[in-house]
Amino acid sequence: MNRLAPAREYSYTEDEARFVDTLRVLAGDAVEQAGHGHPGTAISLAPVAWQLFQNLMHIDPRDDAWAGRDRFILSPGHTSLTLYLQLFAAGYGLEIDDIEALRTWGSLTPGHPEYGHTKGVEITTGPLGQGLASAVGFAYEQRRVRGLLDPDAPAGTSPFDHHVFVIASDGDLQEGVTSEASSLAGTQELGNLIVIYDDNKISIEDDTNVAFSEDVAARYRAYGWDVQEVDWTASGAYVEDTRELYDAVVAAKQETTRPSLIVLRTVIGWPSPTKQNTGGIHGSKLGAEELAGLKNALGFDPEKHFDVDPRLLEQARELGARSADYRAAWEQSLQRWRAENPERAELFDRLRNRDLPAGFAEAFPSFEADFGDGAKGLATRAASGKVLNALAGVMPELWGGSADLAGSNNTTMAGEPSFIPAARQTDTWSGSPYGRTLHFGVREHAAAAIVNGISLGMLTRAYAGTFLIFSDYQRPAVRLAALMQVPSIFVWTHDSIGLGEDGPTHQPVEQLASLRAIPGLDVVRPADANETAWAWKTILEHTDRPAGLVLSRQNLPIFPRGTDGFAEASGTARGAYVLLDAQDASGAAVTPDAVVIATGSEVQLAISAREQLQAQGIATRVVSAPCLEWFDAQDADYRESVLGAAGTARVSIEAGVSQGWQKYTGARGANVSLEHFGASADYQRLFDEFGITAEAVVEAVRDLTVDSTDAQKEN
Repeated sequence: MNRLAPAREYSYTEDEARFVDTLRVLAGDAVEQAGHGHPGTAISLAPVAWQLFQNLMHIDPRDDAWAGRDRFILSPGHTSLTLYLQLFAAGYGLEIDDIEALRTWGSLTPGHPEYGHTKGVEITTGPLGQGLASAVGFAYEQRRVRGLLDPDAPAGTSPFDHHVFVIASDGDLQEGVTSEASSLAGTQELGNLIVIYDDNKISIEDDTNVAFSEDVAARYRAYGWDVQEVDWTASGAYVEDTRELYDAVVAAKQETTRPSLIVLRTVIGWPSPTKQNTGGIHGSKLGAEELAGLKNALGFDPEKHFDVDPRLLEQARELGARSADYRAAWEQSLQRWRAENPERAELFDRLRNRDLPAGFAEAFPSFEADFGDGAKGLATRAASGKVLNALAGVMPELWGGSADLAGSNNTTMAGEPSFIPAARQTDTWSGSPYGRTLHFGVREHAAAAIVNGISLGMLTRAYAGTFLIFSDYQRPAVRLAALMQVPSIFVWTHDSIGLGEDGPTHQPVEQLASLRAIPGLDVVRPADANETAWAWKTILEHTDRPAGLVLSRQNLPIFPRGTDGFAEASGTARGAYVLLDAQDASGAAVTPDAVVIATGSEVQLAISAREQLQAQGIATRVVSAPCLEWFDAQDADYRESVLGAAGTARVSIEAGVSQGWQKYTGARGANVSLEHFGASADYQRLFDEFGITAEAVVEAVRDLTVDSTDAQKEN
């Protein structure tokens, strides 16, 4: 078994070329029938994708989750037909009816490829740049897995070796996130990453020269990539030299110390008679006359639509039999590895099944109470770091790092080596290609996209840290993680005006609300160290969605648990819970007159307000609500048991905009919030100046209870 070799020798027979032309015509037919779509690139890249799927990649159409497969990522998702037509040809399960149903309700061929929806789609690609950026994460994950399971095997001989293939467009190369991620790929010397850049110089606004004139090959050489250039226009005529492309990819597979970029000069839409090489074929149907011209140019009957020669389709699907032979060799290699590495084989099985390790629950630290006058407390970012250190020896699949903020985010596991080529070690950071600590540099967007790519590998769990304010830079990747339902973890520290003197540019105000607006994203803001431990535990127990862990810069008190009326922190797992219940004068629990709901650093203010309100005879319950998404998933009875019956006076307090809190405070509710930007000062002064205080909560509760009762009596 040699993963540095292509799947088979070069082949492009007359029958194969004829079937590739069939795929071009199908691209035109499908977009024409839908009435909208992107036919041009699918037409011109049909022979490129054919070489990848039929000759170069190790894949198994019968099993799109095979661990030994090469990964293919179509970064320009708008040209979804480039992928769908190869899945149809290879026998992944798409049939001609699916191609006809392009971009229609319920079809397996939506406008952009969607992970988990169509077999053979490795990642959801819609926003340009995300596919290529996340592909770097795929390549990271492959190298980390090899380091965990088979670190000493020569290159290309391990059952855990594979390549990540990407088709990228002019649009992808213009997006900033690909620059961030490609720079990292060069630094990391990712020899398992091969990108074919479709250099057709056309976008929706036609010739890209109006906005994109740089020398991309030179840029990628500067990043440290191996760059080859294949120009199908070099002769003055347009000649699809698929052998030259094949040889370039074979050479790229042999390059093990650098990622590879193949700059392929194409003509979009070739051989469409009048629209080739124009923006008009990029994102619009051809029109009946142009489609007929395309068919005539390729020797097809213009009156026939979705016409496929069954003999040629059968030949294309012989890929399945060829794959079976290679798959058998891979399985034999895996069995030999199992026999020689029984402990690592157990780890592989556990990772593949997504089982948590033995001792997982017991590994989490418990923090002693540090509450009341004179308490020093502990920042939740620091508590998070202690949790990661505790998990380091138990959960080898957990890894991650920071966007140049390791010391601030507390995302480094003590003593764990960096994931870095040996020659790039520094006096501060030592490591190896198989290390565990990630360094993203000041590249927040790429960090999030790379973590998505790692998560899609399905064997490890990765996290990336930065300040909460910079989640704005990560939002497209975070949104895609939620859309794909993959368990990426985003660690966001410095979570409010509590970061103090850095001022309003660094103080998040609207970020919590905007992140909670993303469907399927768990936003978790723990109130103290023990909630932080439970937050990590619960996040890691979930494998079907991403999470953002929102942590404080400043120290927070550590509440006494199970004593003095305080509930255990295990309630964190349910999203919101009664931290301190309402009491009467004798200390007995009673139905609350008011419920105060808080998150993060504001929970201590809710507790202080409760003390004052109880002294005034207003029975007050404090609810800690670290994750509203988890709370929403509880049944109605539990939610009512926490928030009280409808009509209960409820006040929320959070150092951010109140948007979204009205759902929980209800008709008889109020919100203590921050509806403007912050300022530069120490955090205590800021909370006082902006009214994020216990006194503000007391006033809001009184307005809803005592004062309203007096008004009713007067009436």
